[in-house]
Amino acid sequence: MTIEILTIVISAIGIVLTLGTSLFAAGAWMVRRIDDRIDAVEEKLSTRIDAVDEKLSARIDAVAADVTDLRISVARLEGPPRRLVTASR
Repeated sequence: MTIEILTIVISAIGIVLTLGTSLFAAGAWMVRRIDDRIDAVEEKLSTRIDAVDEKLSARIDAVAADVTDLRISVARLEGPPRRLVTASR
């Protein structure tokens, strides 16, 4: 092999290594940046979901209390008739 061919081969290997390293570094940077954005969005969504969960739990508790009052009222309406004077034996 001549020196010119050896120089060309070494230069080609250097260029391939440089481009490969650059692409790897750019890919790692993009992945890290995407992960940061996903984490931020996930935090916002979890905060909103927690707020909605608290509101929904409060509404469900209010409905449960209303249903309990309604059941008591219906039981009073369907119960035996009340009489002012009781029959004695």
